[in-house]
Amino acid sequence: MIERAELAEEYGTPLYVYDLDRIAAARRDLRAALPGQVAIYYAVKANPHPDVLRAMREGDGPPCRTEISSTGELAAVLDAGFSGGDCLYTGPGKTTAELREAIGLGVRTFSVESAGDLRRIGAVAAQHGVVANCLLRVNSASAAATTSIRMTGTPSQFGFDAETLAAELPELRDVPGVRLAGAHFFPLSNARDEESLIAEFRHTIAGAARLREETGLPIELLDIGGGFGAPYANPGERPAYPKLRDELERALDVHMPHWRDGSPEIAVESGRHLVADCGELICQVVNVKRSRGRTFVIVDAGINAFGGMSGLGRLLPPSVGLSHPGGPSAGTATIVGPLCTPGDVIGREVEMPPVEPGDIIAIPNTGAYGVTSSLLMFLGRPAPVEVAVRGGAVVSASRLGHHRVRQGGG
Repeated sequence: MIERAELAEEYGTPLYVYDLDRIAAARRDLRAALPGQVAIYYAVKANPHPDVLRAMREGDGPPCRTEISSTGELAAVLDAGFSGGDCLYTGPGKTTAELREAIGLGVRTFSVESAGDLRRIGAVAAQHGVVANCLLRVNSASAAATTSIRMTGTPSQFGFDAETLAAELPELRDVPGVRLAGAHFFPLSNARDEESLIAEFRHTIAGAARLREETGLPIELLDIGGGFGAPYANPGERPAYPKLRDELERALDVHMPHWRDGSPEIAVESGRHLVADCGELICQVVNVKRSRGRTFVIVDAGINAFGGMSGLGRLLPPSVGLSHPGGPSAGTATIVGPLCTPGDVIGREVEMPPVEPGDIIAIPNTGAYGVTSSLLMFLGRPAPVEVAVRGGAVVSASRLGHHRVRQGGG
């Protein structure tokens, strides 16, 4: 095992470390928790690091497919060895230019959010002389789980409203360049417990069957979404789902009786569950200060390095590990970054061991929604180094960069 202090000395801080063996374990565990026929799409937005992506297609069992939402993500997965045919392209704002690129690079399956989205896909596909397979994303009118991050049941830029889809279908069927190939549901994110996850999947499967019966929508591929949980910047273990396989099989047997023969093919999506616990953010204490009765531990990783979806208040208090304890006791402290904004907060009132400048702090479970979800450009600070390890040895070390491209001018 490589010591944090050694990695910090070699590569500097802040530093992300991704353990590829943990990704392999997460993929293996999720595969075992699902019926064998179910396909897994990896949500690339969670972590598009090249070695992370390669880990999704290597090792035992069927490789993951990929769920992407930009041509940048498409380039990343192609570089990692996936093909355009392995991709499900999603998102409510697909432009004509990116569709031309995606279809030109072999993407043939799209999640469609609206009639305008479908027409745009069809027009570009027709220009390329191909037909795009389209899943209609459905914004269900109700939900089963009452906890977790809701992604359905309210007015939204995502998906067709379930209650109006039947009236829209005749127009959708006539769009040239596309074929309606199925349905896509994504009702929740990061389910709080297995019961909530199972309840939502049951609700989705029953809703898809009802939609097919009432509207005649052909469903060759049914993406029932995700919701698989994981701790974020907090100590804790990736949740297990011992009941999920049997419960999914029962629900599918009732509502999709031919699913075991691939009619329809069933798919799920997962991002954070597959990669969250592979990552650790290592940073260094720059200063410890007291202000009006509170202690602030200032570290060299702020929301520019660990933004929690760009610092939108979704951070959880991190745990703290030290390379060498010492100095005065900090007790409870607020961990902040080095940026000149009061929003640069990593964790509030965190229980701290004694720390002093130069100590190393490690924030666990940061393999998902880390560096690429952060305010990387803010204040022009360099991105953290990202190190991938396997079997206790460093596989790669890299740093994201940015540069300006001059357009014309004299």
